[in-house]
Amino acid sequence: MPFQKLASGAPIIEKTDATFDSAAELFRVMSAPMRLKIINCLCSGERNVSYMLTQVKTTQPNMSQHLNTLYKAGILGKRRDGVQIYYRIVDLRIVTICEAVCHDVVSKAGR
Repeated sequence: MPFQKLASGAPIIEKTDATFDSAAELFRVMSAPMRLKIINCLCSGERNVSYMLTQVKTTQPNMSQHLNTLYKAGILGKRRDGVQIYYRIVDLRIVTICEAVCHDVVSKAGR
């Protein structure tokens, strides 16, 4: 049976091994707190590396390494303007996932 229903009535799509492999890779990329901080910084729009370094406390080489990982994973896009590199979120489902998880963590901490 390719589709089942959740209690809410939403269909459940049959998942393959490739589906789980892709999901695990996405969760691996998102598992670093520094990357979550970078994504949070970019939620309000495109930013250059210099600005992000004022918002996310880390070194420039560490920031570059994490930005490169997020870029290679297809989560971020980038553009160069002179010597500055600007990053933006191109995979908006990441924002939804991060917001949902962070909201859940904050609400459970308040109990």
